[in-house]
Amino acid sequence: MAKNKPLQIAKPFVKWAGGKGQLLNEIRKKYPAELGGRISKYAEPFIGGGAVLFDVLNNFEISEVYISDINRELIHTYLTIRDNVDGLIQQLSDYESVYLPASTENRKATYYEKREQFNRLKKGNEFPLEIAALFIFLNRTCFNGLYRVNAKGGFNVPQGSYKNPCICDVENLLAVSQKLQNIIIMCGDYKKASDFIDNKTFAYFDPPYRPLSPTASFTAYAQDGFCDIAQVELASFIDDMSSRGAYIVASNSDPKNIDEQDNFFDILYAAHKISRIQASRAINSNGAKRGKVNELLIVNG
Repeated sequence: MAKNKPLQIAKPFVKWAGGKGQLLNEIRKKYPAELGGRISKYAEPFIGGGAVLFDVLNNFEISEVYISDINRELIHTYLTIRDNVDGLIQQLSDYESVYLPASTENRKATYYEKREQFNRLKKGNEFPLEIAALFIFLNRTCFNGLYRVNAKGGFNVPQGSYKNPCICDVENLLAVSQKLQNIIIMCGDYKKASDFIDNKTFAYFDPPYRPLSPTASFTAYAQDGFCDIAQVELASFIDDMSSRGAYIVASNSDPKNIDEQDNFFDILYAAHKISRIQASRAINSNGAKRGKVNELLIVNG
C-alpha cells in the first residue's frame, strides 16, 4: 500500500452521534488491499464527523475524493474550513474567550443565545462564516455533541456540562483544512455520488442507523428521517455501485441486539459479506443501557 507521510494528522473537528473513531481499527481491516494503488479514489456520501475520511487521507495517496451529506450546516462547515479556516479560527477564538471564563449562569445564557442565533441564520439562503463557527461552538458545548433538529428544522439540543470544552482547536482545524484542499464537497442526497463512483473507487457508506427500538432513534439530524424504505433504497444503490466494480464498505446497527429473529440486514445484504463488531453505546438516555452492542460492517462480495 502506498502511504503518505503527512505533516499533520487531521481528526474529526466535531463530535457526532454514531461517529466511527472507536471502530477505526475494525473498519481499517476492511479497506481494499489496493487502496492508494489501483483504488485511487474515495467517496463518503454520509460524511458526518469524517473519522474514516481523515484516516484514509492521513494514510494513503488518494487522487480524487468526494464527500457529501444532506445536513446543510455540516457541509457549510466543511467548506468554510477548507476555504476560510483563518476567519473561522478567529471567530471561534472570540467565542472561546467569552465562554470559558464565564460563570455557569453566563455560560448558559451565552449558549442559548448562540443556539437562537444559529437557528435564525440557518433559516436563510445565505451561509455566512458565522454559521460554521456557531455550528462548531454548539457542537462543542451542547449535550453529548448531538446534532438534532425539531419538526421545524430548529437545532434543539440543550447545553452540556463540560468544564473546559475545546471550542477552538487551532492545530486540528489547520490540519483538516490542509486535508480538505481539492476535495469535492457536496450538500445533497447520497445518490449524487453516482457521478463520481467507478471501478477505481473505495466508497464508505455510514447512513443514519436503523433504530434498535422505537425510542432509540438518533436519525433526526435533518428534518427527514431514514426509514426502512430508505435503507432498502440505499442497499439497491450499493448494489448498483458494486456492479460498476467499486469497492464498498457500509455500516449499520445490528437488529439482533434486540431481536435475534430480526434478519432485516442479513436479507437485505445477503449478496455481500456481513461482519458483526462490538461498539460502545455512548448515547442513551438510560445509563443502565449503555454498553457494548454489535454493529454491522458490510463489504461487497
